[in-house]
Amino acid sequence: MRPVGGEAQSTALPVGYADEYFREPHLTPRGDPTRRAFTYLVLGTAKFVALSAARVLILKLIYTMSASADVLALGTVEVELAAIPLGQTATIKWRGKPVMIRHRTREEIALAQKDDEASLRDPQPDSERVLDPEWLVVIGVCTHLGCVPIANAGEWNGFFCPCHGSHYDMSGRVRKGPAPLNLEVPTYAFIEDGQKLLIGEA
Repeated sequence: MRPVGGEAQSTALPVGYADEYFREPHLTPRGDPTRRAFTYLVLGTAKFVALSAARVLILKLIYTMSASADVLALGTVEVELAAIPLGQTATIKWRGKPVMIRHRTREEIALAQKDDEASLRDPQPDSERVLDPEWLVVIGVCTHLGCVPIANAGEWNGFFCPCHGSHYDMSGRVRKGPAPLNLEVPTYAFIEDGQKLLIGEA
């Protein structure tokens, strides 16, 4: 605005005056090293807390998946052999799997040993599959697709899997059908002068 009777007077502020006028001296200037250190400290603490929480979750998951004390106690099973008549097969549960214990007759033992000379898909002599020829101990799970075979059945009167027709002999060796391997022999031992059978590692 031009004043009456006089020359115009400039009201413009010097360059940078507004910045200096509105700047509050108590604020921390940008790029201050102390602010960066504080930011790094906060971020580092947050990461540490997150990693600690993840570690706790992982440990809880591992402990949940680990076998409990009662499951570990079932790692071994004792069987009274006197309760299994000659020529019969008893089935017990061990670690969630059926275990078949066959009390073999002399004829069955002789037949199993004679078949050592036969053409076998999974060659294994009978003597390597039994600790005592009178007792055959195998896990009753077909090695084809995991079905449970029937004892005292099949063409060799050993074990027969009804799912896909696998036949096993008196030693639990596969003789016919799609099964690729013999029935598995678990870890076992005779205890108390042969009166009991201990399945599993003590």
